[in-house]
Amino acid sequence: MSANKQAQLRKNVAAFAKPDTVAGVRQLLNTLIPFFMIWFIAYQSLAISVWLALPLAAIAGGFVVRIFIIFHDCTHQSFFKNNKWNRVVGNITGVLTLFPFEKWKREHSIHHATSGNLDKRGTGDIWVMTVEEYRKASIWQRVAYRLYRNPILMFGFGPLYLFFFTNRHNRKDAKKKERRNTHLTNLAIVIIYSLMIWLIGWKAFLLIQGPVLYISGMLGIWLFYVQHQFEDSYFEEEDEWDFVKAAVDGSSFYKLPKVLQWISGSIGYHHVHHLSPKVPNYHLEKAHESTPPLEKATTITLSTSLESIRFRLYDEKNKKFVSFKEVKHLLKEPKKTTAKIAHKSPSFQQK
Repeated sequence: MSANKQAQLRKNVAAFAKPDTVAGVRQLLNTLIPFFMIWFIAYQSLAISVWLALPLAAIAGGFVVRIFIIFHDCTHQSFFKNNKWNRVVGNITGVLTLFPFEKWKREHSIHHATSGNLDKRGTGDIWVMTVEEYRKASIWQRVAYRLYRNPILMFGFGPLYLFFFTNRHNRKDAKKKERRNTHLTNLAIVIIYSLMIWLIGWKAFLLIQGPVLYISGMLGIWLFYVQHQFEDSYFEEEDEWDFVKAAVDGSSFYKLPKVLQWISGSIGYHHVHHLSPKVPNYHLEKAHESTPPLEKATTITLSTSLESIRFRLYDEKNKKFVSFKEVKHLLKEPKKTTAKIAHKSPSFQQK
């Protein structure tokens, strides 16, 4: 794609980067009200059966994903026109989803600025090693990477690691404002959770809030994982890296059933979001449908997205993700130099 076509593409999508206060308020109402209602009904249903409460908690977990998308848009200052309201709503939804606003805002902006850049991995990304990096890695680096990329650990243990460790601490380079925001978010969570436990008891709270967070965490990690980890995803070294190509070729269009598209805040239009992060989630579909060149973005469905589980390493030579089995013969070759692992801080942070 020529520079002129790239510029025109970005201009076309940028036309939808217009926050709509009415649309934002509507989305807040049709997300928060059902969430709290379902949560309360799930709690009340414990008096009948825990097996009735758990499915309701799972549905509430789906709504937490939608709440997170609102939070996510607020960090991009795209949900409302007024930046103050973006910060206010972003911090409130951050407490509800257990994500500190300032921390996510900074790290996620870095993700957008470096997605697909092999020389700038490490912040807000899924840990990706190239075939050559893995071949040169030590046995312990290989073990750590295999554990990290194991689906059972990533989607099973990942939500716990995300909520109780990653989101509760700042990176070493975080500034005072970010650290203060994280501490205040943690304090707010402790106060709210303590109050809820005092009101309904720790067992009831754990039976409802536990599944709510766990389901939302698994879904969130899956969405973030699958939208960048597909076979012919885009990765290049700094000298060859291109923002538009990284957005369109390195982010998928996750074509979901309408119900799932709604609950996930249309984040399946991830290629549009990466091309113009200022487009609010409620305009993503419109931006995609109004921009013909975006039809060429990699499209995945619920069934085809499952294939991404087998992708473990990025093959720089053939420009695609591969499984360990596919490059088994290469991994047996003797090491020539010490590995230079670009991504030293694996993170489970999504969307």
